This record gives sequence, structure tokens and C-alpha cells, in this order.
Amino acid sequence: MCRTLAAFPTTCLERAKEFKTRLGIFLHKSELGSDTGSVGKFEWGSKHSKESRNFSEDVLGWKESFDLLLSSKHGVAAFHAFLKTEFSEENLEFWLACEEYKKIHSATKLASQAHRIFEEFICSEAPKEVNIDHETRELTRTNLQAATATCFDVAQGKTRTLMEKDSYPRFLKSPAYRDLAAQT
Repeated sequence: MCRTLAAFPTTCLERAKEFKTRLGIFLHKSELGSDTGSVGKFEWGSKHSKESRNFSEDVLGWKESFDLLLSSKHGVAAFHAFLKTEFSEENLEFWLACEEYKKIHSATKLASQAHRIFEEFICSEAPKEVNIDHETRELTRTNLQAATATCFDVAQGKTRTLMEKDSYPRFLKSPAYRDLAAQT
């Protein structure tokens, strides 16, 4: 009945380790200050009323537009924490990696970062593989041959659309967001 770990494919063992890590995050929710059953409450109070007012406007703006959420450092942090509870943070992490990638000016750095991003998020069996179709994956692989600031644009756009249509509405309905909006 018991097989040695060596008999399992490496990918299975890596996935099991990743699952264990993700499950650990969920199991430690009490350490994150949650009493509602969701992982973590988001509480960013400020001692300065002007900062609090700006933060309140920021939080309420997240409901108005996905772009406002993505343009806010607190919005990204709250959305990332929410995505972790759903085990889908790789989408946002990929989107953010692409945004940072676009800021690179050195051709050498572009090429090395492009391959790192591809290996981490795009290739089959990547540790943080994003959910994109085969054609987009292959187009991105082709784009890597001449890495430019736009080589991930199609994949990033599809991932963004997926988050906006799927995860973002759930985030807005989540107890974590409602608690945060109620604090404003």
C-alpha cells in the first residue's frame, strides 16, 4: 500500500509540496486575525485623518473599477490576500511581474527576465502556471525569441480579463472587502 516517494514523478511531489504550503496558509487563518472564517481581515488604519480619508476613497473606488484596484498599492495587497484564499494568486503575480517587466530598459535584462517569467508562469507545469489557452502560450513562447517589452501583452491581457470577470466580482462580495469598506 505504501510506495516510496522516489516512485512518484517529480511533478507530483512538487504539486504536493505546493498544496501543503497553500493548505498551511489556510490552516493558520487564526494567526492572521480572522474571526469571520475568511483568511485575514484587511485593516490599514492611519493616524492622520487626511491619509485615512484618502484610503477610504481608495477602498470605495475599488468597487467602481478594476483599474482603480490595480492602481492602488493597498488594493493590490487586499486583492492578493483574497486570491491567496482562493489559491489563484498566480494570476495577479503574473500580471504584476509583467508590469515590472515592461519597465526594464536593458535588452539583456529583458531577455533574462522574459525567460524567468515564462518558466515561472507560462510554460506547462510551471510552478505558478496561469490559466491561458494553448495558442496564447505558443504565441508567448514565440515572442520570447526576440524579447521585447510587449512579448507578454497577449497573455497578460487574457489573465487580466480572467481576473476582472471572475475573481474581482467575488472579491467585491467577499467578507474581507465588505469589512474593509465598512471601516471607511
